[in-house]
Amino acid sequence: MATFLYKLGKLAFRRRHFVALIWVALLTLAGVGAASAPTAASSSFSIPGTEAQKAFDLLDQRFPGSSADGATARVVFQAPAGEKITSAANKAEVSKTVAELGSGSKQVAAAADPYAARTVSKDGTIAYASVSYKVSSMELTDTDRDALQKTVDGARHSGLTVEVGGDALQAMPETGATEIIGVAIAAVVLVITFGSLVAAGLPLLTALIGVGIGVSSITALANALDLGTTTSTLAMMIGLAVGIDYALFIVSRFRAELAEGRDREEAAGRAVGTAGSAVVFAGLTVVIALVGLAVVNIPMLTKMGVAAAGTVAIAVLIALTLIPALLGYAGKRVHGRKARKALAAEAKPGTKPETNTKPEPKANMGTRWASFVLRRPVAVLLTGVIGLGVMAVPVSSLELGLPDDGVQPTDTTQRKAYDLLSEGFGPGFNGPLVAVVDVKHSQDPKDAVARVAKDIAATDGVRTVTPAAFNQAGDTATITVVPSYKPSSTRTEDVVHAIRDKGADIKADTGAEVLVTGTTAMNIDVSQKLNDALVPYLALVVGLAFLLLMVVFRSVLVPLKAALGFLLSVVAALGAVVAVYQWGWLGSLFGVEQTGPIMSMMPIFMVGVVFGLAMDYEVFLVTRMREAYVHGERPAQAVVTGFKHGARVVTAAAVIMIAVFAGFIGSSEQMVKMIGFGLAIAVFFDAFVVRMTIVPAVLALLGKRAWWLPKWLDRILPNVDVEGEGLRDATRGGDDAAADDEGDRELVRV
Repeated sequence: MATFLYKLGKLAFRRRHFVALIWVALLTLAGVGAASAPTAASSSFSIPGTEAQKAFDLLDQRFPGSSADGATARVVFQAPAGEKITSAANKAEVSKTVAELGSGSKQVAAAADPYAARTVSKDGTIAYASVSYKVSSMELTDTDRDALQKTVDGARHSGLTVEVGGDALQAMPETGATEIIGVAIAAVVLVITFGSLVAAGLPLLTALIGVGIGVSSITALANALDLGTTTSTLAMMIGLAVGIDYALFIVSRFRAELAEGRDREEAAGRAVGTAGSAVVFAGLTVVIALVGLAVVNIPMLTKMGVAAAGTVAIAVLIALTLIPALLGYAGKRVHGRKARKALAAEAKPGTKPETNTKPEPKANMGTRWASFVLRRPVAVLLTGVIGLGVMAVPVSSLELGLPDDGVQPTDTTQRKAYDLLSEGFGPGFNGPLVAVVDVKHSQDPKDAVARVAKDIAATDGVRTVTPAAFNQAGDTATITVVPSYKPSSTRTEDVVHAIRDKGADIKADTGAEVLVTGTTAMNIDVSQKLNDALVPYLALVVGLAFLLLMVVFRSVLVPLKAALGFLLSVVAALGAVVAVYQWGWLGSLFGVEQTGPIMSMMPIFMVGVVFGLAMDYEVFLVTRMREAYVHGERPAQAVVTGFKHGARVVTAAAVIMIAVFAGFIGSSEQMVKMIGFGLAIAVFFDAFVVRMTIVPAVLALLGKRAWWLPKWLDRILPNVDVEGEGLRDATRGGDDAAADDEGDRELVRV
């Protein structure tokens, strides 16, 4: 592979005008497609194989037109203290407001009067009007939302408390200035790392081009493929981070090759042949982890993973082709002015010959840290493992759920409407259950439905049950069930399971099938489905990546150590997410205004994304160690050499990725905010605790055994030449593998 990539890098360098033109054309094409694409509707949400989804499908079939995808608004009215919402004056004001809601926008389909619909609380202080729209919330214009808000503001002048729930006021998620700050921090880190504006600008430029192509393509296909807004945000988040990192490694290796006296074309070829090999395999691990989300069988999650994987693939292709092309334009300006002068003073004609005997490397921060770890491997290993273990403790109290208006900041109208409805109609009113009764094979449909309603009403935790509503054919009925507890409560989950258990007995007695659905039931089924899929997903992703890393490192123990280190970092990161977003620790620092359950998708999503990103640093750092080892260095010396060449770059890459992910913490969407924090803290743990601390400690303890591979397995595995052995000009020297670990420790002491 190294030889092929070497030739590809040289070709891109020589044909830089053509390569640059191709990528500019792709960016333009994707941009035109995104600009001309129709506005995407809000993404549909389905979970095949669950009872809640089966009930929704049955409703679509038996109640045609009942499950419209239009936006809704629930306008809640509360009378002033000491008054009733049913008084003549208040009733007139509410009726007037409802009439204005119905005529305020052309997109309004209906506005239900609370007095006619009997949506008034028992104490007569709170009422609500349901407003339905002809289009989804994403298709509503600012004019439509302004009309709704203006009508509500006018009603407040009468003395009534008026708040709005539902999704009609839901706008496109915003990331705010923090995303820009994240990119700015990345730029500063690049300038500090390279000491050259040109070298710092290349990774940023190519990452933006890759993200532009990826996100524009997603936008262009969003309507046709039913992609939600979160899909493009996730693709931008991951694509930007890996795009900068992959380009960073190629540019760093190019600078190193130039410093060794090679001409620019040869340096570009060797940079792509060596660092590019690591980029390919690092990108493959990320793609495997993201595409592997399909095993969960939740279409929305699958689309998010595939779209983000596509953006990562684009970042890899750009690093292998566009980066060497742009290096052709930049030339030696990738070094700062002082470095260029120093190199010119030391320059000699021709290419410096390579030898197996290298001078003792000049100590830098990376070599000093590696030497420290190698001198005290047991203490460092225990410190790192125990520290991550402590951070993982909050995972024991992890509560999963999907966000609703109950987790909105307390000063928002959606949260105020949620609280008013809970006060007037009970906490379970914000998450009613829908029992769908299929009586097509029942001898007495009405009697069967009456039995269902009676049994549900007698279930512990059920507050109210509405009369059954039959469809025109009379073979299906719906019953709305209001639990006594809030939607995210575990007791509500017990109510759902209790109703479903009774449904089995009812079917045996009457032939009627009872299916429980609704948003709350759907959330419960999602959580269960994700929990059931976690182990198979881990087995698939970790197994494939283990095989891939075995091919890269020609070792059994190094991939095993990489996988175990990943598990440590991801569990510690989940613990931090629980501490901040569920417990509220340091919540104000990260913009958490309201704590609540962790999103059901968070654990499995973090496992997928963090695993892919964690393997990036494993590949980049350990590949340099493997390269030094196969070129004749002893195991401990190879670790020091790997840190000498890779520690600074990996540190810069990790800081950049953390900055990019942390930039999304300022998003207005809870899911994006939580993902941004989770990924940022996970990269911090994995890069600085696992890869920079635990990895060298484990390698020090293993010594030569770290690179052991059974001979029969060595013959089976393909040789991809990640170390670039085929690119060496000189014949490699003798085999130093016989050196013992005592010699390694002696080297570290020196």
